[in-house]
Amino acid sequence: MRKFFILVSVFGFMLLLSQCRKPEPFDEAQYDERMSGGTQTSFDGTARAFTHEFEGLGEYDSYLHAVGDAGFEAGFLTAPATRNSGLGPAFNNVSCVSCHHGDGIGVPTAGESQSSLLMRISFPGVDEHGGAMPVPGYGTQIQDKAIFGKLPEAKVNINYTYQQHSFADGETYELRVPTYTLTELDTQINGNYMLSPRLAPPVFGLGLLESIPEEQIVALADVNDANHDGISGKPNYVWNPYKGRKEIGRFGLKLNTASILVQVAAAFNNDIGITSYVFKHETSQDQPHQSDGYADDPEISDSILNAVSFYMQTLQVPARRNVTDPQVIHGKQIFKDAKCASCHNTNFTTAVNMAFPALSNQRIHPYTDMLLHDMGQGLADNRPDFDADGNEWRTTPLWGVGLFEAVNYPAYYLHDGRARTLIEAIMWHGGEAQQSKEYVEDLSKEDRDALIKFLRSL
Repeated sequence: MRKFFILVSVFGFMLLLSQCRKPEPFDEAQYDERMSGGTQTSFDGTARAFTHEFEGLGEYDSYLHAVGDAGFEAGFLTAPATRNSGLGPAFNNVSCVSCHHGDGIGVPTAGESQSSLLMRISFPGVDEHGGAMPVPGYGTQIQDKAIFGKLPEAKVNINYTYQQHSFADGETYELRVPTYTLTELDTQINGNYMLSPRLAPPVFGLGLLESIPEEQIVALADVNDANHDGISGKPNYVWNPYKGRKEIGRFGLKLNTASILVQVAAAFNNDIGITSYVFKHETSQDQPHQSDGYADDPEISDSILNAVSFYMQTLQVPARRNVTDPQVIHGKQIFKDAKCASCHNTNFTTAVNMAFPALSNQRIHPYTDMLLHDMGQGLADNRPDFDADGNEWRTTPLWGVGLFEAVNYPAYYLHDGRARTLIEAIMWHGGEAQQSKEYVEDLSKEDRDALIKFLRSL
């Protein structure tokens, strides 16, 4: 009997070993490439394409998502108010949705109620954490509106000039070149300051991006261009004020924010003038013409701030469309041949998260490498932000870009919305993307149309 038991054990052990093998490459033919967000993909191509909550949320999580949605859309009022009190004193807009229209992109205007463009400002140098150096009287962001009885910090002015260019086949295209200036400054600025415009980006899919393991991002970096392909992406390591430490940057147009919570809390604080347990003081607390002189108790409750963060964490990604269309397939190949995929990386797998299965182990297609790249002098803001220099921007995720017109017509592209079409956005690329831009410039009309149709399928 004992001998039989030993034989069975040995056989079982050998069987177990036979099942253990190294992982094999994923068979792309077995995967539905429409599933941009893995199981968190929504099949809605309408104006509500960016607004859908995760599948599989429990009753409480679904309730929390709804509470966060309401907080995202809530308009804040001047104190004292019975609800949503505490606007300003200086601010850029009154709610999250006023900038992120339909959870999508914004409008690149200044001073208007639906404007989604804000202006960062700083002096040369860095603060105690390696971030941008604040400008006395302004901090690191211009608030161009104020409550009754207070003064805006400044007025932002945008002036466009227009450049005519042509492709190799003779077809012409136009680029509009913005110039940004400040007028009606409330406080004199002594010294040379740097400005950087930022257009409100889409907020869907952020939970999936936050769940990408850091090692996957770092593995794509090539700071010294060791493979000599002209592309040298790098991560940004930024200060997380909530955790009191530096972490890899995941959000913001220069990857200058480490988490969704900090991103949301910073937007409430800088854009709306709302304090929280993350940012406990008004950005204008030491400014005589903007400060209200009140003690800065949190103006948004911990629960509402957390709910809005959860809302932004649990928005689905729209599915790709027309993936079997021959022109789209051809455009996808051109995208690869132009080496666009060297930065707009197709695939990530989110971390295993036993506590939150909806985010766990998802194969996603965000078309970003979550890294910084030199985009050339044409797009440079000449303003550093932690490890990002004045020429560097994050690789914008392209998932959902084909639905910008459906959700946010007219659509705008790039960090400040200067591009009005996808082809304009491509032709603004420079720096590490110069060769890719030149490749597109030399394409035939037929191939350019196929490339754009592929991008519209994302």
